[in-house]
Amino acid sequence: MFIQSIAKKDVKTKKLIKRLKPNDIAVIKHRDIDEVAALSLVEKRPKLVINAEKSISGKYPNKGPSILIKAGINIMELDNQNIFEKIKENSYITVINDKIYENNKYIGSGVILTEEIINKRIAQAKRNIEVELDKFIENTLEYAKKEKNLIIGNLKVPEIDVNLKNKHVLIVVRGRDYKKDLRAIQHYIREVKPILIGVDGGGDALLEFGYKPDILIGDMDSVSDECLKISKEIIVHAYSNGNSPGLNRIKKLGLECKIFPSPGTSEDIALLLAYEKEADFIVAVGTHTDMIDFLEKGRKGMASTFLVRLKVGSKLIDAKGVNKLYREKFKLTYFFSILFSSLVPILTVFIFSPFSHQILKLLEIRLKLILKLKGILW
Repeated sequence: MFIQSIAKKDVKTKKLIKRLKPNDIAVIKHRDIDEVAALSLVEKRPKLVINAEKSISGKYPNKGPSILIKAGINIMELDNQNIFEKIKENSYITVINDKIYENNKYIGSGVILTEEIINKRIAQAKRNIEVELDKFIENTLEYAKKEKNLIIGNLKVPEIDVNLKNKHVLIVVRGRDYKKDLRAIQHYIREVKPILIGVDGGGDALLEFGYKPDILIGDMDSVSDECLKISKEIIVHAYSNGNSPGLNRIKKLGLECKIFPSPGTSEDIALLLAYEKEADFIVAVGTHTDMIDFLEKGRKGMASTFLVRLKVGSKLIDAKGVNKLYREKFKLTYFFSILFSSLVPILTVFIFSPFSHQILKLLEIRLKLILKLKGILW
């Protein structure tokens, strides 16, 4: 293997994506590459992904590496994490087989992950999933006791300017298949015009589809400045003790915001906000709902999500995976079925209408006259 290109490097893949260009070499430090990160990398089409961490550690069967390989993007795992520190942003990297050169100087080596290696690691991870499931359940139950204020009403929800009462609310998280699901419900968005809430990078997801967030909520670590500036209202997620790392960024941009101190995830408090402000209906896109989702996010349990969904109940419709309902291709038989269905009422009205009877009678008389006339001529 021989690859040469410019290196783009970051310890956070979601930050690197913003700077990465096609044919760059992506240098990351991402243990257990998740599906969302992999799909984001595939969109940027790098020549190579160099990872200073284990792309599949064996903790759970993460799909990221398989997605990259299927897209024709090779993954190299570094033999030594110190190599990551040596690689500089925008330096010229050459990879020859398992050796790495920066500006023609040898800096270390790595292992190219083949499909065979990836499949072997996934098989090992699947055998380990039962152990992880036990840990996950224990953590969820333990933290559920600590985070019960999420549902018993002792949570201080900020006053907001956007009115949600008796309205439909669409909450968008940049999670698995969010683009496909957003595309599938565009008709709903156009017709119903719900209040649009972006959760961190979910705000940029809305912008991608031409929608401006009514509310942007989160810790502000993965949303663009552009989205922050055009969102109608910003709510910064703070820790239960009031500490809010995302607030500094908002202040630097000279923007106003509200603070929402709460345990749990930003998508949890987005659901709570909509519920507490008496939204009539809540639709969620891209949210994290199962163990794999949470393991991919680096969380050991899902206590807050479990509690919040318990509280929100029937008001919530999760649109995750809705795109799968629309995969069947159009068939010609559908066209004829629709055409026949539309003609039935027209034909029924025509047959039983007195006016139609008169027209048919006139046509009958005209036809007889023509036939008689032809008989004379013959």
